Amino acid sequence: MYFLRLLIISIIITVSGIQSFSQELVKADYSKDFNYNDTIFSSPFIDKDERRNSPIPHRYVHGGFNNTETRFSFYLPIKEKYTDRFFQYVTPFPDEETLSQAGKGEEDKISFALSHGAYFIETNGGGKTDFTKPQLAKDPTIGAYRANAASAQFSRLVANKLFNKKRPFGYLFGGSGGAYRTVGGIENTTDVWDGAVPYVLGSPMAIPNVFTVRMHAMRVLQDKFPQIIDAMDAGGSGDPYSGLNEEEKEALLEVTRMGFPLKSWYGYKTMGIHGFLVLYQSIVMIDNAYFIEDFWNKEGYLGAHPSTSLLKSRIREMTTIKSILSLDQALKSNLVNPISPQERGTADAAWKSLGGMQDERPIGFNLNNTLPNVHFLGGDLNILSGNAKGKTLQITKVVNDQILLGPTDPAILILVKPGDTVQVDNSNFLAVQTYHRHQVPDKEFSVWDQFRNPDGSPRYPQRSFLLGPLFTRGAAGVLPTGKFKGKMILLESLWDREAFAWQADWYRSKVKQNLGDSLNDHFRVWYTDRALHGDVSLEDDPTQTISYLGVLQQALLDLSDWVERGIAPASSTQYTIRDGQVVVPEQASHRKGIQPTIILKANNSKVANIKVGQKVNFTATIEVPENQGKVVAAAWNFEGIDTPIKPISDFNFMKSSIFPEKAKFAIASKVSIGTVHAFHKPGVYFPSLRIASQRHGDDKTLFTRIQNLDRVRVVVNE
Repeated sequence: MYFLRLLIISIIITVSGIQSFSQELVKADYSKDFNYNDTIFSSPFIDKDERRNSPIPHRYVHGGFNNTETRFSFYLPIKEKYTDRFFQYVTPFPDEETLSQAGKGEEDKISFALSHGAYFIETNGGGKTDFTKPQLAKDPTIGAYRANAASAQFSRLVANKLFNKKRPFGYLFGGSGGAYRTVGGIENTTDVWDGAVPYVLGSPMAIPNVFTVRMHAMRVLQDKFPQIIDAMDAGGSGDPYSGLNEEEKEALLEVTRMGFPLKSWYGYKTMGIHGFLVLYQSIVMIDNAYFIEDFWNKEGYLGAHPSTSLLKSRIREMTTIKSILSLDQALKSNLVNPISPQERGTADAAWKSLGGMQDERPIGFNLNNTLPNVHFLGGDLNILSGNAKGKTLQITKVVNDQILLGPTDPAILILVKPGDTVQVDNSNFLAVQTYHRHQVPDKEFSVWDQFRNPDGSPRYPQRSFLLGPLFTRGAAGVLPTGKFKGKMILLESLWDREAFAWQADWYRSKVKQNLGDSLNDHFRVWYTDRALHGDVSLEDDPTQTISYLGVLQQALLDLSDWVERGIAPASSTQYTIRDGQVVVPEQASHRKGIQPTIILKANNSKVANIKVGQKVNFTATIEVPENQGKVVAAAWNFEGIDTPIKPISDFNFMKSSIFPEKAKFAIASKVSIGTVHAFHKPGVYFPSLRIASQRHGDDKTLFTRIQNLDRVRVVVNE
């Protein structure tokens, strides 16, 4: 019977994947052993110590610091696998310390770290951010880097207790807002992290300006995007301005010169306002005079002499609230798509969790009037009667007689009742779309040159202060200086719609000012072509874009080799900047970095005109930068996609329903691939070839696959 009980317990442990260790770590008093110079974090504790078998065997340690809200999660490999290092992930803003547990497949940060002998750290950054109450943090340095630094230093004490007395090397990485916090961490601490990989990094002038200029273009060009996209796609004219009127040309030129990548407009239907969701209320609060007094009245502001398109977009509709719109009702009506656990804490989707969508809270209202049908990107609900009279709520979506709310203080929301008189007004949201014109910084930000007169003075009236540095300090604690100890590999995406690619060069220039001729001993910048903002395995259209996760993973491994073994990583990507656009060479041998290049042709051209049933010869030349690996995977897509693609958990899409035909080739650093395909229906097709390289030519590994793709145009006639 005794052995039967042991067997049952063993089975339970195996199924659950969790087993508590002895309570030694939990019961220990660390206040004497942990000598840390930040007194706020002088008293660490551990409240959980478990053996877990999923995703792979590891030891899970959870805890925090007494008298603070800071909490951390440590994931430690088995002793035989440990290589005296840790990787620490920084979320875009302070959130929860367990978010990475939702990662699957290639997106599984924990498995990546553990399988490479490192332990993994994630914290809540000192306490989850509440964006329903827009205000500046009392001490932004805690969420920016101090909570992360204290957790990193305490992890070393824990690791040494479990493994040995050798100091673990530490590497910090994070994207988007997490990139600001990564840079803030390594620039403002000593002997905490040995290196860092910030990715999709903005500049101190990014927020809110990258969003406002994009939204202005979205409003003005809403009907012209199909022809713009066609011009920039494979085999297109290359002239996106053809057929646009003067206002439309100016809007497209303005956003392009600011750095928005022209080819990324392919996703205009779904890109929305992104993280501006949580910035809008703060901007209105900080610079209220711009919206109330200046924009619609004073010379030099667009609203003083509004264009016809601006007036047509304006809503100032009086109505009353009919009923509360619950989350359940909104889901049934397909008005909202709540964030998945896998999206929480990621570079591109973290902002989706900030609206506070909860079952018990109203997330919008049904109104007694149908609202005008305009291209609505956002606005305000002014409460004119009832208990919430005088309050204003943010609106994110208008559909007929229904509205959805942005981040809202629950204390205000509960006061709003059916029957209250309200006004739907998007005047302020229209005004903010040209706010960047009135935020001209110094000349180191050359993309603002378009808003300067020949003598260098601003063309438009300027606000009394710049908002960008204010928001950057809120994220990073301080402004980036380019001064850090250790080594850094900065990753940026050429098709990024939220962190325009030139901003990596801006930070490189700051590092250059600091390091001078020793820049290459400490710093790299790698650009990834056809990559967007999100650190996910599959973006919205896999026939247009690729994931940069493999680049990120390889960067972490190369960084650790650089620090620990003195093995220099691949040289920086070679590039030039022309009117806000980062331009890279076509071939890998000239482009450098670590991403393979691919040139695909149809009948030896970027566009093939054929008849139904006629075969097309597809040929591709693929090249991996010198000493950066071999091509290990490739797959064709001939017919394109017509429906949204759901995220996947691994790399199987190299041969899937999207890319059904796996290409045949010999694993090598330079590969030529060819095939033929016939089209049996008339139309315009965009066949594509997706490829991946791997440093060691390993075609089985889930991680460190560096992707790229190319497209051609095939016109099939009767």
